[in-house]
Amino acid sequence: MTQDARLTAQFAFLNEADRLKSVLRATTLCDGSRRENSGEHSWHLALYAMVLADQSAPGVNIDRVIRMLLIHDLVEIDVGDVPIHSENGQAHASEATVKAEQAAAARIFGLLPPDQAASFRALWDEFEAAGTPDAIFAKSLDRVQPVMANLQSGGGTWITYNVTADQLETRVGSKIARGAPRLWDWVKAQTTAFFR
Repeated sequence: MTQDARLTAQFAFLNEADRLKSVLRATTLCDGSRRENSGEHSWHLALYAMVLADQSAPGVNIDRVIRMLLIHDLVEIDVGDVPIHSENGQAHASEATVKAEQAAAARIFGLLPPDQAASFRALWDEFEAAGTPDAIFAKSLDRVQPVMANLQSGGGTWITYNVTADQLETRVGSKIARGAPRLWDWVKAQTTAFFR
């Protein structure tokens, strides 16, 4: 691949990635003024990883976690966001959704030069599988950030979707606790006032 072809492919990917800024999520900004977009969510999660690195398990590579978080939702360009507390949220891992996300990953990462396409796709697959310490911690942060936004905005989507404390524990808390148990203990304590 020539240098010009490589740059053309890299900018094709970067221009496509810009579309993530147009994917609206159910979660609002912390001030509740509007819904956040998936690009903002990904940036915020990368910052969460930098700030909360001390909550990760020994051996977690925060640089890899940040890279995962920056690309983890790119498939939403094609598939959209499925809020975890929505009616379809529990079916998020449905066969149809998984296939759609796999196809989106192939298309979007396939825009990159072959070496980067393979590397980015492997990192995305690792995040999705949540089997490595890096991916487990990344998934934990992906669940923490919306909780904090809901707390800051006076309940946010918890009110919209009639979320209960039990639902928060099973759908979110267990995933946070798997990768950052001390973090979940602290966050859970913050939610008790809301779920009285």
